[in-house]
Amino acid sequence: MSEYQVLLYYKYVEIENPEQYRSEHMQLCKDLNLKGRILVSDEGLNGTVSGTIEETEKYMETMHADERFSDMMFKIDPSEGHAFKKLHVRYRPEIVSLQLGEEDIDPNRLTGTYLEPEEFRKALEDENTIVLDARNDYEYDLGHFRGAIRPDIRNFRELPDWIKENKEKFMDKRVVTYCTGGVRCEKFSGWLLKEGFEDVAQLHGGIHNYGTNPNTQGELWDGKMYVFDERISVDINRKEKTVIARDWFDGTPCERYVNCGNPFCNRQIIASEENEHKYLRGCTHDCRISPENRYVVEHHLSREEVAERLALIGEKFPETV
Repeated sequence: MSEYQVLLYYKYVEIENPEQYRSEHMQLCKDLNLKGRILVSDEGLNGTVSGTIEETEKYMETMHADERFSDMMFKIDPSEGHAFKKLHVRYRPEIVSLQLGEEDIDPNRLTGTYLEPEEFRKALEDENTIVLDARNDYEYDLGHFRGAIRPDIRNFRELPDWIKENKEKFMDKRVVTYCTGGVRCEKFSGWLLKEGFEDVAQLHGGIHNYGTNPNTQGELWDGKMYVFDERISVDINRKEKTVIARDWFDGTPCERYVNCGNPFCNRQIIASEENEHKYLRGCTHDCRISPENRYVVEHHLSREEVAERLALIGEKFPETV
């Protein structure tokens, strides 16, 4: 039995003096030896933390004792140890970055209909329902619900513009959206309603809640779910194992993520260890020859050695670099 747990949670609720609360919350987490990332805002709280079962249980008990968070849902994963190296508790203007400005949505006033996992399971098989993934492209590429639409976005804040560009494709359809734990969909589904979509629903508790539900067991999910901690990914489908992710370089099945070696790019790509070395961890030729390429720096490769590696994949090292 695992001695540690990972908690995923959020709550849209007004927090007065969020900077002060951030400081108090940091101390609470330190006292409980928790590690993780927590965002505090005027609009609420969004976090993922890890700790021993005793420590995380105490944290949940403390949070539920606060009237503002008494009904906050915690998604729980067993873990072999901490899922984070450090603890960060930071203030942000939003607990998810949609950056709508004056058109911002308060999910407590406007949000899509909640679908429990069993209801969402039926929506997945309804041909008249559009299932829209509200996550980033690299999250989708690792794993997603069967038949879900993949928005061409690298950041959540790009989603509204993508919707506006493709609105005519599903404006008259029933739209159901989902994300990792639910926090992004709360605001995004409300924005869809504000934009004129009439029938909008969201997966309550996100992918995690669906995967741990005994009645769905993650069925109709393909691949793995991307998570923002040291684990990188977790299994969702308890009935069948599928690998849908493909290596960035050769298209073979792969579920290993790395960041592009060029810090000015930093794109998350799926790559085998062999291809990471072969392509100098660069997602493009320009990233491979970048003077700041972290792979080259980490491995102390000389200009000649880089040129030799590039030659093996049919590329040249420019004389001007």
